[in-house]
Amino acid sequence: MTREQRLGRVFVELADTLVDDFDVIDLLHLLCERSVELLDADAAGLILADQRGRLQVMASTTEEARLLELFVLQNDEGPCLDCYTTGQQVANVNLDEFSHRWPRFQAAATAAGYASTHALPLRLRGQVIGTLGLFCSQRSTLSEDDLDLGQALCDIATVALLHERAIRSSELLAEQLQSALNSRIVIEQAKGVLAASADIALSAAFTLMRDHARRNHLRLSTIATDITNGTLTAADLE
Repeated sequence: MTREQRLGRVFVELADTLVDDFDVIDLLHLLCERSVELLDADAAGLILADQRGRLQVMASTTEEARLLELFVLQNDEGPCLDCYTTGQQVANVNLDEFSHRWPRFQAAATAAGYASTHALPLRLRGQVIGTLGLFCSQRSTLSEDDLDLGQALCDIATVALLHERAIRSSELLAEQLQSALNSRIVIEQAKGVLAASADIALSAAFTLMRDHARRNHLRLSTIATDITNGTLTAADLE
């Protein structure tokens, strides 16, 4: 399959999520996964602002990326925060050249095995609601075409989040993002329960949950709730 054919399928895949009651968490994870695939990154993490304007980690492709994004928020330092504040891309950051700008982030990212990073805004009409961070184990340089592609993926996700109903009502948008945050908390709890009970990695636990939700046309938050209350077990998900 050519890259152009793959791009077409990815955009169709993202567009297929834009239904009236789309699963926000699933969409954000899909955005992270496809961005890693198409932009030759090793991991991705995504942060969104909640109804009080506080940034929260909402999706990631690896546990390492999730923890690094949490570190960024806890230490108030890193390219993703600069991207969110300015609404501009912060790309082609080779970490060994930026220790003076983000010393704590540089140390944490390097310790996690990353050599370079990129941050793309989730924005529409001047409103920035989050950022997508890409992490690379080698020095990585994205071309203008690559950045345009990555931004297009972010724009699709942003339009989905800022659905026309939410654009007309800031209260609805806040409720939608807060609901996604609440779902994320339940999902993280379920990942831990599943990982412990089945003796598997957190990433494998999430994959089991997500695959089961997709096969049965259920929301991830519903699956997570059933796992935490004991209704579903690892055996039920396979």
